[in-house]
Amino acid sequence: MGKVRTKTVKKASKIIVEKYYNSLTTDFDTNKKVCQEIAVIPTKRMRNKIAGFTTHLMARIKKGTVRGISLKLQEEERERRMDYVPEVSYVDEIINKGIEVSEDVSDMLKTIGFGDLKQVTRVTHGSSAPHYQKRRGNKSY
Repeated sequence: MGKVRTKTVKKASKIIVEKYYNSLTTDFDTNKKVCQEIAVIPTKRMRNKIAGFTTHLMARIKKGTVRGISLKLQEEERERRMDYVPEVSYVDEIINKGIEVSEDVSDMLKTIGFGDLKQVTRVTHGSSAPHYQKRRGNKSY
């Protein structure tokens, strides 16, 4: 079973991680010393709980982003990903490779005036409906 962490412990840990991220690690003992130096925590038990949750948060941050904690490093990385524009879009790559359509779709394209598209190739498979296997066994449903 997991331990219950109070709102006080969680809030204090989140604030410590946001402000002092560079001096924290995934080691409990070093985080305990950092918490003792930077914050006024009334009891040893409370300090240990905060240091433990801080260590837990640091391990989660190492794996990926953590909800509720905004680090400048994470924000910069997110902005870099959002600003990235590929040279050729994925949709353009697929269109340039060619699109295979069934006879029915090809006929529909012709009726609306798009029958002469170069990238579209007509495929004759018999039927475009999914092919299902028959059930095995003698069960009656």
